Amino acid sequence: MDSSLYKDITTTRGLKYHYYFSAAHNTKPTLLFLHGFPSTSFDWRKQVPFFKERGFGLIVPDLLGYGGTDKPTDVKDYKYSAMTADMIDIMNAENVEKVVAIGHDWGSFLAARLAAYYPERFVGFAFLTVAYSPPQPDFNLSKALQDTKQAFGYELFGYWLCFAEEGAEKLIEEHLESSLSILFPADPSIWATHLAPTGTLKSWISSDQKTDFAPYISKEEIEEYVNIAKTNGFTAPVNWYRVMVSGVGAEDDKNAPTQNAVVKKPVFYGACKQDQVALASVGVQTTNEQCTNATIKQYDSDHWLQLSHADEFNNDFLAWLEDVVSAPTSSTSS
Repeated sequence: MDSSLYKDITTTRGLKYHYYFSAAHNTKPTLLFLHGFPSTSFDWRKQVPFFKERGFGLIVPDLLGYGGTDKPTDVKDYKYSAMTADMIDIMNAENVEKVVAIGHDWGSFLAARLAAYYPERFVGFAFLTVAYSPPQPDFNLSKALQDTKQAFGYELFGYWLCFAEEGAEKLIEEHLESSLSILFPADPSIWATHLAPTGTLKSWISSDQKTDFAPYISKEEIEEYVNIAKTNGFTAPVNWYRVMVSGVGAEDDKNAPTQNAVVKKPVFYGACKQDQVALASVGVQTTNEQCTNATIKQYDSDHWLQLSHADEFNNDFLAWLEDVVSAPTSSTSS
């Protein structure tokens, strides 16, 4: 990604955002790519050149707490109602009226809240790995852990507690290779035993366990993730977990417009059959229930779809952009 195409903006609430921008050609839409934990806009390195070459506009921010963007430590700064407004500020600064939002991991949650607060500013939405999730003013993590263990045999979100715990940032930073290796593992099944259930991730990191990195990430890319992590630190990024675990997120969701809970704009969902946390079966069901105009594609991928199956995803998403966004259709699956 060309560093000369990065820009900075100070949003309405006084926070600096660092983002990649490339203007659209002709009538092509602009794409807003939203990364997750523990990354930056670097996560979209296999999408940016593909869509730029085809004339699409691109807005690819380092989200709050990451990269060249500000890193506040107050959990309340990470409320989705506030971060969605930041995205609109960036769009306004570039005079882009409407975009297609593409989210991955926590970026999917942010895209979902953009659908809730600003549906008129979006042509459509794409959710990779983590499916669309409507505002959840009654969200209770303890209940979610209990329910998922009963339904699937293990808790899906126990690792949230590890990342949200006081001192988590220091633990991660002191065992960086251990932490990154389990986030990008060669064997995705390890998430079901050593990441998702409560207590297992903290035990893994504390004992400095390591596993092989996924084969689709090169040695140079691993080094870049290490450099990013060392530069970022984790004091700010873990707030994406703390905002949910603390109840700040649920309280914030009480303000989300209820009439927008069901997404009527075109939706692309990339389900990942090897992801042991964002289960494809659950995501497909949620998408069919909550999105009236959805295209669902399932991939033999772990959590990092945009990296592991970049060519397949890029071409599928391109076809969706060309054939679906401009002409709403009924829900389809493959």
